[in-house]
Amino acid sequence: MQGDGDGWVISERGAHYWGRYGAAGLLLRAPLPDGSPAVLLQHRAVWSHQGGTWGLPGGARDSHETPEQTAVREAQEEAGLAAERLTVRATVVTAEVAGMGGTQWSYTTVVADAGELLQTVPNRESAELRWVGEDEVAELPLHPGFAASWHRLRTLLATLPLAR
Repeated sequence: MQGDGDGWVISERGAHYWGRYGAAGLLLRAPLPDGSPAVLLQHRAVWSHQGGTWGLPGGARDSHETPEQTAVREAQEEAGLAAERLTVRATVVTAEVAGMGGTQWSYTTVVADAGELLQTVPNRESAELRWVGEDEVAELPLHPGFAASWHRLRTLLATLPLAR
């Protein structure tokens, strides 16, 4: 059912995590004019959870979705990206939390490539969308969850040459 994933999971320590069935985000890469890789980052709207930080387009999984489907849907909603322009390359569970009442929550980062720097159309959840060179990502004020996983993701990206 569309939208049935919207809602919070509360961890055993009382922290709140968005997505009743977990969440997923899209780490989209494309070549800069010099051929080096860039990733698409979302500057989160100030009113949103962890607003003002930089992260990935993403959000709550619905009960019928795979993480890949969620990440691509959210990237379309939040950045105006067409699914047919993306090539999914890998998925990585970058966070797992035990919720109250025996529930499990996880965040999956879906790595995808585009052949070029795609135009984006931000929705109200984004203050800005920006293509950022992989070497410059850590210089931004990152969403805490993304910051915690960036080194691991960057290591994975080094093993996945950009799809052309």
